[in-house]
Amino acid sequence: MSASDARKLFGTDGIRAVAGQAPLDPTTIFAAGLAIAHSLKSVAEHPRVLLGRDTRESSPWIAATLAAGLRQAGASVESAGVVPTPAVAFITRKHGFQAGVVISASHNPWQDNGIKLFGSDGFKLADAIELAIENEILHHAAQIAAPDPASLPPVADNASYQYDYIQFLIDSVPELSLAGLNVVVDCANGAAAAVAPELFRRLNAGNEGQVTLLNISPDGRNINDNCGALHPKAVAAETQKRGATVGLTFDGDADRCMLSGACNNVINGDAILLMAARDLKQRGLLTSDLVVATTMSNMGLEAALKRSGIRMFRAPVGDRYVLEEMQKQDSALGGEQSGHILFPHLATTGDGILTALVILDLVARSGKTIDELTADLKVFPQVIVNVKVREKRPLNSIPTVAAAIGAAEEELKDTGRVVIRYSGTEALARVMIEAESEEPMRRHAEAISAAIRIELGV
Repeated sequence: MSASDARKLFGTDGIRAVAGQAPLDPTTIFAAGLAIAHSLKSVAEHPRVLLGRDTRESSPWIAATLAAGLRQAGASVESAGVVPTPAVAFITRKHGFQAGVVISASHNPWQDNGIKLFGSDGFKLADAIELAIENEILHHAAQIAAPDPASLPPVADNASYQYDYIQFLIDSVPELSLAGLNVVVDCANGAAAAVAPELFRRLNAGNEGQVTLLNISPDGRNINDNCGALHPKAVAAETQKRGATVGLTFDGDADRCMLSGACNNVINGDAILLMAARDLKQRGLLTSDLVVATTMSNMGLEAALKRSGIRMFRAPVGDRYVLEEMQKQDSALGGEQSGHILFPHLATTGDGILTALVILDLVARSGKTIDELTADLKVFPQVIVNVKVREKRPLNSIPTVAAAIGAAEEELKDTGRVVIRYSGTEALARVMIEAESEEPMRRHAEAISAAIRIELGV
């Protein structure tokens, strides 16, 4: 059993739950502060920890509670305020913090929240380290009484860290010009709303391009609400309506990006990988001529990359696992269909805003639209069904589910793919079927989903 299999609190992207309920109740959060600080004592007697958060109404009290636990265990705490997840990774490394902690539930609804961790190098912590922290959290939570969050002072924010991150983004794509571009940006009423206005003001200082910012008025409850990367058709429609060159849309913590073209079409992470891979290869920057994607990436991406002399390797779902394979394979590019894209020569983690700037630069240099740049990407029909589950039992141990999966794999073995997995952040089983034709794809997706729903459904 791997460390990731044994974990009870940490999923593929930290701890995530309904704010105020276990495992995101005040006691567990306070215990997390204690455990994180204790884990850092081996590298610094008085560790420094950076906090960042998204715009959920629960984020301030979670930050205050976490900070109280960290300080009680001997750590000093600073806050970057509302910033994207990748900003915490960048600032942690740049300013010599021993750890960075993000308070966010990414694309989840406002009622949820979460805690995810970065090490001093700006990378997400390894599974084994998270497991050790988790064990200590569970130990402390069983023995302590946490302070009432209402009694704790808010954590003071240092606004200069936001500007450090904005400067990093600008410096990462130094030749980017918005001249002649018409861009629509959906900030999802999330963390991107805290930096996008100033970033695009500086990028478009000469007013040579046109930038429209949407969903930049968070109220604590409207994050991801019919906007952002989970609702890319909204920005696609707006892009077409405004006759824009490209639409950009981020999720709640802005670590992923989806695009739209001028024809009311959504361009996902697979297409972004295709554009970026071809551009890097043309410039001699695609090491090993290899891209790392995931089991969820479409077979059409693999075929399009192959036509350009680029190999594709599939990693498990989760940007941390994509990064692990990139390091093993010496790859300069990797990512997920959901829009988590990794450019290791620029950043240590997926960054939706950085991805957007890289693509804008590519479009400006090529003189082509993103529709033209992805015109030969022929997507195999694919369906993803999410089934709410009450528990996450091994699917191959359930005879009816295993039989339905086996039937699909047998029929589609040469003409499609079957990927069934549990979400690492939600109580969901994800059923993904891909095939050359829609009829068997939908038939098998429905059969497998029904079997899971009968055995494990809520």
